[in-house]
Amino acid sequence: MPQAAHDTVIRTTAVTSKRDRQHFLAVPERILGTDPAWRAPLRIERRMHLSPKQNPAFEHLEFASWLAWRGTDCVGRISAQIDTLRKPIHGDDVGYFGMLDAEDDAAVFAALLDAAEAWLGERGVTQVHGPFNLTINEECGLLVDGFDTPPMVMMGHARPYYAERLTELGYGKAIDLHAYWISLDFAHPPVMSRLLERYAPRVRVRPIDGKRFMEELDTIRDLFNDAWANNWGFVPLTREEFRDMGKTLKVLLPDELVQIAEVDGEPAAFIVGLPNINEAARDLRGRLSPVGLAKLLWRLKVRFPETSRVPLMGVRQQYQSGPLGAALAYSVIGALQTELLACGASGCELSWILETNKGMKNIIESIGGRVYKTYRIYDKPI
Repeated sequence: MPQAAHDTVIRTTAVTSKRDRQHFLAVPERILGTDPAWRAPLRIERRMHLSPKQNPAFEHLEFASWLAWRGTDCVGRISAQIDTLRKPIHGDDVGYFGMLDAEDDAAVFAALLDAAEAWLGERGVTQVHGPFNLTINEECGLLVDGFDTPPMVMMGHARPYYAERLTELGYGKAIDLHAYWISLDFAHPPVMSRLLERYAPRVRVRPIDGKRFMEELDTIRDLFNDAWANNWGFVPLTREEFRDMGKTLKVLLPDELVQIAEVDGEPAAFIVGLPNINEAARDLRGRLSPVGLAKLLWRLKVRFPETSRVPLMGVRQQYQSGPLGAALAYSVIGALQTELLACGASGCELSWILETNKGMKNIIESIGGRVYKTYRIYDKPI
């Protein structure tokens, strides 16, 4: 149940100073810190994520953020964004809210959403979608099922009341995103074996070539933007965004955890596997001292986490509706399975998958994947 009404009025203030940004980064720990399933993200990564100088997504975003206060206590936060790449594709006036964390007080949620909606409305937005932290190609969706297990790297966490407060404010479901869990010792089903054998003469799977890293990143970005182009809410990843992401991948990943499938020598599908940084950093509370950094690197590079995540995967549209498309998906999944097992991982999250993506859901479920978390994107006219 929400907290009882408070005598002190809730006020919101825009985030404009370094001190404001420190408060903004600290809110999740205040709200979620006692939840045993929560994992604190690394503060340095969050600062970079919210920095216009360090996150290339800001090149196509209009952005603002606010804090909620009860007296001198900071009790919530929110952001609002307009992705200027969206309208040319979808032809609508949609804006986003994101970075939402707040105490279980209806007045706090109302004040925060009012601030975001007012800012968006002043800029011509007629429909709000969210949460997006900050774009559809970053952390998105509100956790609505699966609260008892920790979030994977680059996935969010929330308390159950978040969804209740949004519904009370007139927000409805736009679409659900599913996170699948699979044990990496899964046996290849007959359909997978048949398709891999059938297309073996045409399909070759290989790891990314680290000697041609930037060229390979451009190839994967082209595959991603083609494969995802018809997905709900799609906005393409820019070259700058993908190359920035690639810098992180190069530090964290061996080449073998990025696999590319070729058809007759031409790139046609890809998959990326990530060690679960949240597992490796579980006792650091988001702070990286020199000792903490050494622990994190050892856990990622030497011991390797038991859990992992597939954040990126795609098959070119021209193959998606036929058996060759399924063969390509199975090919990269099978190649990554081998490499993750060799690293010492035992389980993997595949996320996120649109609830409407029946083809991919069927493939994942055929190898034993099960939905264990659901994230919801909400919308509301303003």
